[in-house]
Amino acid sequence: MPHFVNFPFFSCLHRLKTLTFSTQQMGMASVADTLYSHLHKNNGSVENSLSKVKPKLDSRCVIEVLSRCYPKESQLGIRFFIWAGFQSGYRHSAYMYRKAYNLLGIDQNPRMICDVIESYEAEGCLVTANMFREVLNLCKEAQLADEALWVLRKMENFSLRADTVMYNVVIRLCCKKGDVEMAEKLMREMSLNDLCPDVITYMTMIEGFCNVGRSEDAYSLLKVMRVHGCLPSSVVLSAILDGLCRSGSMERALELLDEMEKGGDCSPNVVTYTSLIQSFCKRGQWTEALDILDRMKAFGCLANHVTVFTLIESLCAEGRVEEAFRLIDKFVVEHSVSYGDCYSSLVISLIRIKKPEEAERLFREMLAGEFKPDTLASSLLLKELCMKDKVLDGFYLLDAIENMGCLSSIDSDIYSILLIGLYQRRHLTEATNLAKIMLKKSVPLRPPYQQSVIDILRKSGEKDLVNKFTSVRKELQ
Repeated sequence: MPHFVNFPFFSCLHRLKTLTFSTQQMGMASVADTLYSHLHKNNGSVENSLSKVKPKLDSRCVIEVLSRCYPKESQLGIRFFIWAGFQSGYRHSAYMYRKAYNLLGIDQNPRMICDVIESYEAEGCLVTANMFREVLNLCKEAQLADEALWVLRKMENFSLRADTVMYNVVIRLCCKKGDVEMAEKLMREMSLNDLCPDVITYMTMIEGFCNVGRSEDAYSLLKVMRVHGCLPSSVVLSAILDGLCRSGSMERALELLDEMEKGGDCSPNVVTYTSLIQSFCKRGQWTEALDILDRMKAFGCLANHVTVFTLIESLCAEGRVEEAFRLIDKFVVEHSVSYGDCYSSLVISLIRIKKPEEAERLFREMLAGEFKPDTLASSLLLKELCMKDKVLDGFYLLDAIENMGCLSSIDSDIYSILLIGLYQRRHLTEATNLAKIMLKKSVPLRPPYQQSVIDILRKSGEKDLVNKFTSVRKELQ
């Protein structure tokens, strides 16, 4: 039997879905309306009035209320936001703290946070540790170190004590501000208040010491951390090692490496070794840098492209290009790095020390040997050829790289520069082929080259290409 579609039924179903969606929207608006109205019914306190509503909160509802409070009632909005943060079934995300910070204009007037705490005090409100925790989280996302410290100190006025998490928030903000002395003071204060620093506290302080050049203090804190049963992670050890290297404490850095290699808390990784190699290279201590490379291999850790580039670039910068060449075989044989990655690093380094001819010769040898160059090496060399007005050489080189499938993420500006150069020098066949390659790869024309290419194509009678490039631009918008 044939089946007939019941159009009235489906029409009714569509209206029902639309009605449900509208009802949900109205429901959210209704909750926000109710909450906003209770902000002004402060019989006793704003928080007591809000608690009578017992709403089911979500982020959209919170944002709606905050939007209504700005700009004339921002302080009221902050009080609502603090209250909402610990209601049953809802917690603010990091995004919501940042949203509140911007939406209520706290970025323009951070003092509002202090004003809210003072309004609690003036009204004699019942203030809980949860409320202070929300304020500190708001300070954390807003990066307000001074205000966070003020808030922490203010807890005593409400007979409240901060916990380790709260101290950690303020210590981190002080360290990020560069006020490591205050962070140290707060850490000592924790012990006086019978609070034990945790891994996060130590990590924060170590990072803070390293950032201000106090790597020896960071190293000393590492020992204290272990005594108190907090095992440092590889992130902590890498931060200390990097700080020791930056401050020139290479002997201490090697001591730490010894500890890590002897089966300490964390084993060294490629980042650990590369950091040491980079530091020795900066000091011109090539023997020591190569010793670390051998030590790395002996420990069973293989170099990566960053290690390769670090050593090759440093040697080339000192004019030791032949040594850089010889080092490539070592990387390939002992560390399983590809010839393509090694030679690409050498091409980049040669360009940076103003030896473009050597770089181009090496690059062409790579292609002949079917060693794939990386995107950065390809981009830099092509730009160099364009700057020397060798656009035809650039096109043929790009075509050769394209045939090897190496240009997945090359800078689109290079295509445009080559295309303009080819048309201006009347290399029309090559220009047309390049335009087709660009269209095939959906390479867009971007300012400041976009209009120039379009004008040249129009003058050359290539209306079809103009239309196709215009379509690509619209698709990408």
